[in-house]
Amino acid sequence: MCWSGRAVCVSKIILIGSPNSGKSLLFNRLTGLSHKVANFPGITVDVGSGELQGLPGKRLVDFPGTYSLQAISAEEEVAVGYFEDALTDPEVEQVLCLIDATRLEKSLYFTLQIIRDCERHGKPVIVLANMIDILDKHGLELDVEGLAKALHTTVLPISGRTGKGVDTLISLLAQPAAAEREPRKHLIDTADAILRGEAHALAHRYGPKGDILVRTQTRLDSFFLHSLTGGVSFFAIMYLLFQSIFTWSAPAMDAVETALAWTADRVVPMLGNTVVADFTADALFSGIGAFLVFVPQIFVLTFIIGLLEDSGYMARAALICHKPLRFFGLTGKSFIPLLSGTACAIPAIYAARAIDSPRKRLLTYMAIPLMPCSARLPVYTLLIAAFIPAQTSMGGLLGWQGLAMFGIYFFGMFCGLLITGIVSRAAEDHYTDLPFVLELPPYRMPGLIPILRNSVNRAKHFVTKAGKIIFTVTVVIWVLGYFPNYGADLGESWLGYLGHIVEPVFAPMGLDWRYGVAIFTSFAAREVFVGTLGTIFGIEGADENMIPLVEHIQASDLALGSGLALLVFFAIALQCVSTVAILAKESASRSLTMKMFVGYFLLAYVAAVLVYQVTGWVVG
Repeated sequence: MCWSGRAVCVSKIILIGSPNSGKSLLFNRLTGLSHKVANFPGITVDVGSGELQGLPGKRLVDFPGTYSLQAISAEEEVAVGYFEDALTDPEVEQVLCLIDATRLEKSLYFTLQIIRDCERHGKPVIVLANMIDILDKHGLELDVEGLAKALHTTVLPISGRTGKGVDTLISLLAQPAAAEREPRKHLIDTADAILRGEAHALAHRYGPKGDILVRTQTRLDSFFLHSLTGGVSFFAIMYLLFQSIFTWSAPAMDAVETALAWTADRVVPMLGNTVVADFTADALFSGIGAFLVFVPQIFVLTFIIGLLEDSGYMARAALICHKPLRFFGLTGKSFIPLLSGTACAIPAIYAARAIDSPRKRLLTYMAIPLMPCSARLPVYTLLIAAFIPAQTSMGGLLGWQGLAMFGIYFFGMFCGLLITGIVSRAAEDHYTDLPFVLELPPYRMPGLIPILRNSVNRAKHFVTKAGKIIFTVTVVIWVLGYFPNYGADLGESWLGYLGHIVEPVFAPMGLDWRYGVAIFTSFAAREVFVGTLGTIFGIEGADENMIPLVEHIQASDLALGSGLALLVFFAIALQCVSTVAILAKESASRSLTMKMFVGYFLLAYVAAVLVYQVTGWVVG
């Protein structure tokens, strides 16, 4: 495709491969973009595209990973559908098929299918033997020349992690001959059953000799998958994940808070005693600023999960969880979407496409909104900091706040599992389930740079995605609270009138009108709760310097039972418009989505009221 008025024509190069082959990492290196890297299916569920570095006019298209062109899961159907469309696209000039050089037989069956279908449509194929750095490290060899002759196509050894072979690939793609040569026709009429046998023979003949990689993986699996050490290590890793949210992010949070306070002290006085000054101090620094303080925790959470994914441990965790999850009507493959939901429910819902069983996929959809996503994290952090003592021991390894965060996270997870367990037993199963099959990728040292880049992008995406909503809600809240008396009396403002209307609804939880307004606005997005409270308390103290929101809440004499009730309410209630929209689309059932939305709100409300009443009775 040539753009009018330009001499550069845009052509497409397809990158396709199986999950765990390092495809996303290579795509990032070739394009400079930042697609998520993970060692299990269900992460890349959409097509990514980026211009090849050094090759203007050539776009690399990253397809979802799949094990075969015979689709089983919903995710594989997406990948196969995209690939079939690409074969008939005249703009596609080249197909890059990525294989895992350390697991040649698994990769070659899919590769032979790709070559065969490309031959039928006249698309040339270059086979990229990835993970070549791992073979070099262990002194193993891949017969690249022999494999290339057997496949009748170019085979290029490459490493997406170290960059080995990338320059050679770029040079090859820059040559016009790479797009013009006609593919050989040696597999065009070959059946899948024959291809499977040929893949086995090719791997045996040209693949690396020796079992050092298998022995290393087996030795580690004997520990991480052991009935005793595996379970202990799983809970230890999960606990450290949540503990690190406070311990690692605390310095960055303090730095953000200090920077905001320093900026406010210098900017606000320059504006004088005006409405603009009040808006800047109360809406921007107190409202939006209160939300920005929690961004470092989003970064830390994403970074730790990235380490677990890239190391290969996440698939082991899914295997460990399969048996207990079966009790709740789910599968081990549900663990990956559920844990992804601790970052954001939307990609978690997409990740559920990898679940073969339609019934278990729907049950997973029901559990995902109860996973403690990153949008809940600012709310949890705020309430825990306000009500739980910041006492630590063992050098910060053990602390009450980290333990509380650990507890509220697992409370949400438990509620999700409890609901799916009840539903799975209450309704008959009209679907025939497929057997549980999960690939265990090799253990690898995580690539820190891609993980850091992804963590930065996740935090940035979280701010930009929520920022528009938060800014809009903050401005509306500030206007309602500032007028008609210019902030003289918050209770007599428009916001005060609205708050008193909704106050009776939340009074059984021990909450006044201010918290009722914050809960009401949080249905646009959970994290808006923090910004709304920041705006409300900022207006209340507009003539003072910015005071941390935690101190405002503590000064408001909010009861411990009310704080715990808020934690429980936010752990259960479905308060995300985007999640509701994606659920309706992926489940193809608006009725189910609306039942979940209403049902989770009522359940959250009843549970929060009970927690408040019981806490008040116990504390006295």
